[in-house]
Amino acid sequence: MPTEPSHQRPPEPPYDLAHLLSHAERRLVRRLAAVLAAEGCAVEQWRVLSAVADGAGHPMTEIAEYALLPAPSLTKLVDRMVADNLVYRRPDPGDRRRVLLHLAARGRILHQRAAHRVAEDQAALRAALPADPDDLARALAGLADALDSPAAPAASRRPAH
Repeated sequence: MPTEPSHQRPPEPPYDLAHLLSHAERRLVRRLAAVLAAEGCAVEQWRVLSAVADGAGHPMTEIAEYALLPAPSLTKLVDRMVADNLVYRRPDPGDRRRVLLHLAARGRILHQRAAHRVAEDQAALRAALPADPDDLARALAGLADALDSPAAPAASRRPAH
């Protein structure tokens, strides 16, 4: 008697936090890029604009960390943004060796328009989450803090005898 083909789902792969986070981050950045494209803004530009939108002026090292860019890449991007009159550089009044980045008027307009679109899209995403989005944000912030801590990775820890 012939057996019927099995329609069972393959077993679930082991829970892999790094894979899940990477997958979600890639999709989220792709979605953000599509939202920002409507304003002619790239994700990296958005991050720089957001970093300096408070009007306080920020050093390049701080912006590189916020924008998730290595210093040479950030310098090239900021050079283009300066040429496009989106941002400008000024010496730090407290330390003349440092340069602070500020939002230009044209950059402020772009940031405001793009921020509106991003906020609308993020509100739609927040509404689609099964759990409280603030809980997710706190959990991700806690994970980032834990990953920055000086504790040794679990694989390198030896049990105490």
